[in-house]
Amino acid sequence: MAIGRSLNYNEAWATSAKLNPHGDIMDYSQMLADKTDTILKSWIEAVRQDRNIESADTLPHSAIENHIPHLLGAMAALLSQYSNSDIKLIIEASLDHGLLRAEQGYDSAEVAREYHLLRQVIFSELETELLAGTTAEVFKAFRLIDAVIDEAIAQCFNSYVAQKLRELQQIQSQLQLTNQELNRLVSVNQENLSYLAHELKTPLNSIIGYSELFLRKGRAQTEIKDTLPGIEHIERVLRNGRQLLRLINDALELARADAGKIKLNLRQTNVQSLINTVVEMMQPIADAKGLKLAVTSDCAPKQVVADGQRLQQIVTNLLSNAIRYTESGSIELSCSRAGEANWTIAITDTGIGIAPEDTNRIFDPFFQAGEARKQQYPPDSTGLGLAIVSRLVTLLQGQIEVVSEIGVGSTFTVILPLEVKILQAVS
Repeated sequence: MAIGRSLNYNEAWATSAKLNPHGDIMDYSQMLADKTDTILKSWIEAVRQDRNIESADTLPHSAIENHIPHLLGAMAALLSQYSNSDIKLIIEASLDHGLLRAEQGYDSAEVAREYHLLRQVIFSELETELLAGTTAEVFKAFRLIDAVIDEAIAQCFNSYVAQKLRELQQIQSQLQLTNQELNRLVSVNQENLSYLAHELKTPLNSIIGYSELFLRKGRAQTEIKDTLPGIEHIERVLRNGRQLLRLINDALELARADAGKIKLNLRQTNVQSLINTVVEMMQPIADAKGLKLAVTSDCAPKQVVADGQRLQQIVTNLLSNAIRYTESGSIELSCSRAGEANWTIAITDTGIGIAPEDTNRIFDPFFQAGEARKQQYPPDSTGLGLAIVSRLVTLLQGQIEVVSEIGVGSTFTVILPLEVKILQAVS
């Protein structure tokens, strides 16, 4: 259902006038009409200032507002006719809020918080008029406004849950396909297989456990108050499913590289465009951690002959790795020519650093520098990113160097030829 194809704001007021032509009771519908712009402005400001709704920080005004004018129009029609028999019909005709919020990355608590703020703003703006009415009029107005918002919440969470379930089904399908390919390609030593099995066990157990819990809950009819915990269970499943899928995909990529199954697609590649694409993709992640991301590429070559997809994969993995292991400070990506035949990409961070005794092992699969009991690593780290980078750099006939100091940071430098040659061994 698309927003804007149903009951619009003006149609709601026209309906109100037909249903209550005499206006023989206090016209709260007209009061709501007069205050609609104020309510919208106050509500959007409240949403932006609420630190419990972080997903709204980067959204434009129109994306936050979404269906709220339609919702206020529905309230006006119902207040005019003083009947709640058509609440569900009107709300269903103008609401696809949950689907949009799911696509925008809201979690369920943020969606619920938005409606809580909307209820507060409406009653706050109408407080003076409500106090001037009779007890019966005020009671009916409160009841109808609450009923419209409650029905909006119910419909919103219905579409929100449906979207999350669709995403869960997509992840399940991807897991099945990648698991089949994993069984066909992965051929590593017993130690790595044991480590991989251990890493897969935790998210897989979580997926199974929460899926069973959600299915048990789904067999019984739940009320609105029970919806939020159920959605949180789905979101836990999705988080663990994504982590499991990422681990499997990394293992598959490593297996392909070790088995010589990666073939290069060499062509003219715009270096500046490639760097801009990666930086645009990683900038929000750096911003979320409060890290400054700087790029110096004035001296970079304009064109190189390389596999653009694999080159982008190298830069993305290195930049992602730098962000993941840096809690404060900055990350700098620099690119320049290196002599007549080579060029370099260097990524410097102010992260945790790497001990000298670990620098020779950081490109080994599943290896993570430091002592597990003393060093805390991000929960989404698989220990495969640098191993993949190392193999791709070799495939592109380059080399990678690292300079690092514990507590100061690290610099990873990739040196590549301006033109990658098709060699007999690279196939």
